[in-house]
Amino acid sequence: MKAFHSCEGLVAPLDRANVDTDAIIPKQFLKSIRRSGFGPNLFDEWRYLDHGEPGMDPAQRTPNPEFVLNLPRYRGAEILLARANFGCGSSREHAPWALQDYGFRVVIAPSFADIFFNNCFKIGLLPIVLPEDAVERLFREVLAEGAEGYRLHVDLARQSVETPAGMAFSFEIDPYRKHSLWNGLDEIGLTLQHADEIAAFEARHRAAQPWLFSGQAAQAPGSRQASSDIPSTR
Repeated sequence: MKAFHSCEGLVAPLDRANVDTDAIIPKQFLKSIRRSGFGPNLFDEWRYLDHGEPGMDPAQRTPNPEFVLNLPRYRGAEILLARANFGCGSSREHAPWALQDYGFRVVIAPSFADIFFNNCFKIGLLPIVLPEDAVERLFREVLAEGAEGYRLHVDLARQSVETPAGMAFSFEIDPYRKHSLWNGLDEIGLTLQHADEIAAFEARHRAAQPWLFSGQAAQAPGSRQASSDIPSTR
C-alpha cells in the first residue's frame, strides 16, 4: 500500500446524498478480486448513457455529458467532495478500489457508511469527515463560476484540509489508522512488523507440541483415537 502524507489535488463535486456502493461500482463488474481495473467503470450508470458490461471498451461507449466526472474542468481530480452517507448499501470492497483506481486519493463528506469508511483505510484511500457547514462551503466554492481548477491541500500530519484562500478545516482520524496511512501499511504489512515475535511464538509452539508438526497423523499423548482409525460398526 502506498504511503499517504499529503495531497494537493483538484476537487470533483458529487452533489448527491446517500450514494450507495452499487452506484459507485455496479454489481456486474464484481468479477475480479484484483484491486485494479475498476476505474473505467466508476459510477458507470451515471457516467455513461449506455449499459455497461465487463470487457467493453470505454472509448466506444457514450458518455453522459452532464455527469460531473465527464466535465473537462474536473478531469484528473484526486479529491472527491460528496454529501452525507456516502458509500452506503452493500459492503463491497470494490467500491473504494474503483475510486482509487480512477485516481482519487481523498473523499470528503459529512458522513460515511461504516463498512465503506473502514474499507477505504485498508487500501490507503483517505475518507475525511467534515461538518455539514464546512462541506456546504466547499461545494459553494468549487461550483462557483470561475472556480475552474479549484484545489484543496490535505495534510495528514496536521489533519487539515486547506482551501485556496487559506481557510483550514481540521478532521479527526484514529491514531492507528493515521500510522498505517503514513507508513503505507495495510493489515498484512502491520502484521509483518511483528514477524520476529510470530517466528518466536511458532518456535515455542513447535517445541511444546511437536506432534502437530510431524506431518504424520500421530495423536497427542492421551488424546482419543483418530476417527479414521475407528472400525466401522455398519
